[in-house]
Amino acid sequence: MTDTILETKNLSKKNRVHDLSMSVPKSCVYGFLGPNGAGKSTTLKMILGLIKKDSGEIKLFGEKVSNKNLLNLLHQTGSLIENPGGYPHLTGLENMQIIAKLKGVKEAEIEKALKTVRLYEQRDKKLAAYSLGMKQRLGIAMALLGNPKLLILDEPTNGLDPAGIMEIRKLITSLPKERDITVIISSHLLNEIEQMADYVGIINHGQMLYQGKLSNLESSGQSLEQIFLKLTGEKESL
Repeated sequence: MTDTILETKNLSKKNRVHDLSMSVPKSCVYGFLGPNGAGKSTTLKMILGLIKKDSGEIKLFGEKVSNKNLLNLLHQTGSLIENPGGYPHLTGLENMQIIAKLKGVKEAEIEKALKTVRLYEQRDKKLAAYSLGMKQRLGIAMALLGNPKLLILDEPTNGLDPAGIMEIRKLITSLPKERDITVIISSHLLNEIEQMADYVGIINHGQMLYQGKLSNLESSGQSLEQIFLKLTGEKESL
Protein backbone atom coordinates (compact mmCIF):
# COMPACT_ATOMS: atom_id res chain seq x y z
CA MET A 1 0.00 0.00 0.00
CA THR A 2 1.35 3.43 -0.87
CA ASP A 3 1.62 6.19 1.71
CA THR A 4 1.68 3.69 4.54
CA ILE A 5 2.85 4.98 7.91
CA LEU A 6 3.00 1.62 9.73
CA GLU A 7 3.36 -1.94 8.51
CA THR A 8 3.89 -5.20 10.33
CA LYS A 9 4.65 -8.53 8.67
CA ASN A 10 4.19 -11.84 10.48
CA LEU A 11 4.60 -10.14 13.86
CA SER A 12 4.58 -12.72 16.65
CA LYS A 13 4.84 -12.95 20.45
CA LYS A 14 4.59 -16.38 22.04
CA ASN A 15 1.04 -17.28 23.16
CA ARG A 16 -0.22 -13.74 22.44
CA VAL A 17 0.21 -12.63 18.81
CA HIS A 18 0.61 -14.94 15.79
CA ASP A 19 1.97 -13.87 12.37
CA LEU A 20 0.09 -10.57 12.48
CA SER A 21 0.34 -8.34 9.43
CA MET A 22 -1.25 -4.88 9.43
CA SER A 23 -1.01 -1.83 7.21
CA VAL A 24 -1.96 1.67 8.36
CA PRO A 25 -2.30 4.47 5.75
CA LYS A 26 -1.21 8.04 6.48
CA SER A 27 -3.60 10.68 7.79
CA CYS A 28 -6.40 8.38 8.90
CA VAL A 29 -7.97 7.00 12.06
CA TYR A 30 -7.28 3.26 12.17
CA GLY A 31 -9.53 1.32 14.53
CA PHE A 32 -7.77 -1.72 15.99
CA LEU A 33 -10.66 -3.88 17.18
CA GLY A 34 -10.86 -7.05 19.19
CA PRO A 35 -12.35 -8.60 22.34
CA ASN A 36 -10.53 -8.14 25.63
CA GLY A 37 -7.42 -10.32 25.59
CA ALA A 38 -7.30 -10.53 21.79
CA GLY A 39 -3.70 -9.28 21.57
CA LYS A 40 -4.28 -5.59 20.82
CA SER A 41 -2.15 -4.17 23.64
CA THR A 42 0.63 -6.70 23.07
CA THR A 43 0.78 -5.73 19.39
CA LEU A 44 0.94 -2.02 20.16
CA LYS A 45 3.62 -2.54 22.82
CA MET A 46 5.77 -4.45 20.31
CA ILE A 47 5.37 -1.63 17.78
CA LEU A 48 6.48 0.88 20.43
CA GLY A 49 9.41 -1.27 21.58
CA LEU A 50 7.94 -1.70 25.08
CA ILE A 51 8.12 -5.47 24.74
CA LYS A 52 10.33 -7.52 22.44
CA LYS A 53 8.84 -9.33 19.48
CA ASP A 54 9.72 -12.99 18.94
CA SER A 55 9.66 -12.72 15.15
CA GLY A 56 8.35 -10.66 12.27
CA GLU A 57 9.01 -7.21 10.89
CA ILE A 58 7.85 -3.71 11.81
CA LYS A 59 8.13 -0.71 9.47
CA LEU A 60 7.51 2.84 10.67
CA PHE A 61 7.41 5.72 8.18
CA GLY A 62 8.69 3.36 5.47
CA GLU A 63 11.75 2.32 7.47
CA LYS A 64 12.34 -1.14 8.93
CA VAL A 65 12.60 -0.86 12.72
CA SER A 66 15.86 -2.07 14.28
CA ASN A 67 17.75 -1.50 17.52
CA LYS A 68 19.77 1.20 15.78
CA ASN A 69 16.90 3.39 14.58
CA LEU A 70 14.15 2.59 17.12
CA LEU A 71 14.62 5.68 19.29
CA ASN A 72 14.78 8.01 16.29
CA LEU A 73 11.56 6.56 14.85
CA LEU A 74 9.83 6.71 18.23
CA HIS A 75 10.60 10.44 18.42
CA GLN A 76 8.08 10.77 15.59
CA THR A 77 5.49 8.75 17.50
CA GLY A 78 3.23 9.63 20.42
CA SER A 79 1.39 7.10 22.55
CA LEU A 80 -0.99 6.62 25.43
CA ILE A 81 -0.89 3.03 26.65
CA GLU A 82 -3.08 2.10 29.63
CA ASN A 83 -3.87 4.91 32.10
CA PRO A 84 -2.25 8.34 31.72
CA GLY A 85 0.40 9.13 34.32
CA GLY A 86 1.15 12.38 36.05
CA TYR A 87 1.74 14.04 39.40
CA PRO A 88 -1.57 14.77 41.20
CA HIS A 89 -0.10 17.60 43.30
CA LEU A 90 1.06 19.49 40.20
CA THR A 91 -1.05 21.43 37.72
CA GLY A 92 -1.81 20.24 34.23
CA LEU A 93 0.66 22.80 32.88
CA GLU A 94 3.41 21.70 35.27
CA ASN A 95 2.90 18.07 34.27
CA MET A 96 3.15 19.09 30.62
CA GLN A 97 6.36 21.04 31.31
CA ILE A 98 7.98 17.92 32.78
CA ILE A 99 7.15 15.86 29.69
CA ALA A 100 8.26 18.68 27.38
CA LYS A 101 11.63 18.79 29.14
CA LEU A 102 12.04 15.02 28.86
CA LYS A 103 11.17 15.15 25.14
CA GLY A 104 13.33 18.20 24.53
CA VAL A 105 10.55 20.25 22.95
CA LYS A 106 9.94 23.97 23.17
CA GLU A 107 7.60 25.55 25.68
CA ALA A 108 5.45 26.96 22.87
CA GLU A 109 4.38 23.43 21.94
CA ILE A 110 2.73 23.00 25.33
CA GLU A 111 0.20 25.74 24.62
CA LYS A 112 -0.56 24.28 21.19
CA ALA A 113 -1.08 20.77 22.59
CA LEU A 114 -3.28 21.97 25.46
CA LYS A 115 -5.41 23.99 23.05
CA THR A 116 -5.73 20.98 20.74
CA VAL A 117 -7.20 18.88 23.57
CA ARG A 118 -9.24 21.84 24.87
CA LEU A 119 -7.52 21.99 28.26
CA TYR A 120 -5.74 25.33 27.96
CA GLU A 121 -8.24 27.09 30.22
CA GLN A 122 -7.73 24.39 32.89
CA ARG A 123 -3.94 24.37 32.68
CA ASP A 124 -3.46 25.86 36.19
CA LYS A 125 -5.76 23.37 37.90
CA LYS A 126 -4.16 20.58 39.97
CA LEU A 127 -4.19 17.19 38.25
CA ALA A 128 -5.93 15.75 41.35
CA ALA A 129 -8.93 17.95 40.53
CA TYR A 130 -9.16 16.76 36.90
CA SER A 131 -11.98 14.45 35.89
CA LEU A 132 -11.05 11.12 34.29
CA GLY A 133 -11.90 12.55 30.86
CA MET A 134 -9.64 15.55 31.47
CA LYS A 135 -6.81 13.24 32.56
CA GLN A 136 -7.24 11.22 29.36
CA ARG A 137 -7.11 14.41 27.29
CA LEU A 138 -4.01 15.57 29.18
CA GLY A 139 -2.40 12.21 28.44
CA ILE A 140 -3.12 12.74 24.75
CA ALA A 141 -1.70 16.28 24.99
CA MET A 142 1.50 14.82 26.43
CA ALA A 143 1.62 12.33 23.55
CA LEU A 144 1.20 15.20 21.06
CA LEU A 145 4.33 17.01 22.29
CA GLY A 146 7.04 16.80 19.66
CA ASN A 147 4.55 16.94 16.76
CA PRO A 148 4.36 13.17 16.16
CA LYS A 149 3.36 11.78 12.77
CA LEU A 150 1.71 8.79 14.43
CA LEU A 151 -0.38 8.66 17.61
CA ILE A 152 -1.13 5.29 19.23
CA LEU A 153 -3.97 5.18 21.78
CA ASP A 154 -4.83 2.01 23.69
CA GLU A 155 -8.47 1.99 24.89
CA PRO A 156 -8.54 5.78 25.51
CA THR A 157 -12.27 5.89 26.36
CA ASN A 158 -12.16 3.17 29.04
CA GLY A 159 -14.05 4.22 32.15
CA LEU A 160 -15.34 7.49 30.69
CA ASP A 161 -18.92 8.71 30.94
CA PRO A 162 -20.81 9.52 27.69
CA ALA A 163 -19.73 13.16 27.75
CA GLY A 164 -16.08 12.17 28.21
CA ILE A 165 -16.31 9.63 25.39
CA MET A 166 -17.77 12.28 23.07
CA GLU A 167 -14.92 14.68 23.90
CA ILE A 168 -12.26 12.06 23.13
CA ARG A 169 -14.09 11.06 19.92
CA LYS A 170 -14.17 14.66 18.65
CA LEU A 171 -10.51 15.11 19.50
CA ILE A 172 -9.36 11.91 17.75
CA THR A 173 -11.33 12.56 14.55
CA SER A 174 -9.95 16.11 14.36
CA LEU A 175 -6.26 15.16 14.48
CA PRO A 176 -5.77 13.82 10.92
CA LYS A 177 -7.53 16.88 9.46
CA GLU A 178 -6.11 19.59 11.69
CA ARG A 179 -2.58 18.28 12.41
CA ASP A 180 -2.02 15.62 9.72
CA ILE A 181 -1.52 12.99 12.42
CA THR A 182 -2.33 9.34 11.83
CA VAL A 183 -4.16 7.82 14.80
CA ILE A 184 -4.28 4.14 15.75
CA ILE A 185 -6.93 3.53 18.39
CA SER A 186 -7.42 0.12 19.95
CA SER A 187 -10.81 -0.70 21.42
CA HIS A 188 -13.44 -3.36 21.99
CA LEU A 189 -16.21 -0.73 21.65
CA LEU A 190 -17.63 -1.26 18.15
CA ASN A 191 -19.95 1.72 18.25
CA GLU A 192 -17.13 4.10 19.10
CA ILE A 193 -14.81 2.79 16.39
CA GLU A 194 -17.65 3.00 13.87
CA GLN A 195 -17.98 6.72 14.63
CA MET A 196 -14.26 7.46 14.50
CA ALA A 197 -12.37 5.18 12.15
CA ASP A 198 -11.64 5.34 8.42
CA TYR A 199 -9.94 1.90 8.44
CA VAL A 200 -10.39 -1.07 10.76
CA GLY A 201 -8.39 -4.12 11.67
CA ILE A 202 -10.10 -6.92 13.60
CA ILE A 203 -7.95 -9.18 15.77
CA ASN A 204 -8.81 -12.21 17.91
CA HIS A 205 -6.62 -14.81 19.60
CA GLY A 206 -3.60 -12.89 18.35
CA GLN A 207 -4.50 -13.15 14.66
CA MET A 208 -5.63 -10.47 12.20
CA LEU A 209 -9.00 -11.60 10.87
CA TYR A 210 -10.02 -8.59 8.76
CA GLN A 211 -8.48 -5.34 7.59
CA GLY A 212 -9.83 -2.67 5.30
CA LYS A 213 -11.75 0.55 4.79
CA LEU A 214 -14.81 0.93 6.98
CA SER A 215 -16.71 2.35 4.00
CA ASN A 216 -16.03 -0.88 2.03
CA LEU A 217 -17.93 -2.83 4.66
CA GLU A 218 -20.87 -0.44 4.45
CA SER A 219 -20.97 -0.55 0.65
CA SER A 220 -20.95 -4.37 0.73
CA GLY A 221 -24.07 -4.30 2.90
CA GLN A 222 -22.31 -5.56 6.04
CA SER A 223 -22.13 -3.63 9.27
CA LEU A 224 -19.04 -3.57 11.47
CA GLU A 225 -21.04 -5.43 14.10
CA GLN A 226 -21.96 -8.19 11.65
CA ILE A 227 -18.41 -8.79 10.46
CA PHE A 228 -17.06 -8.60 14.02
CA LEU A 229 -19.55 -11.18 15.31
CA LYS A 230 -18.98 -13.42 12.31
CA LEU A 231 -15.20 -13.41 12.70
CA THR A 232 -14.84 -13.47 16.47
CA GLY A 233 -18.04 -15.01 17.77
CA GLU A 234 -17.91 -12.33 20.45
CA LYS A 235 -20.64 -9.88 21.42
CA GLU A 236 -18.73 -7.36 23.48
CA SER A 237 -19.78 -3.78 24.11
CA LEU A 238 -21.90 -3.49 20.98
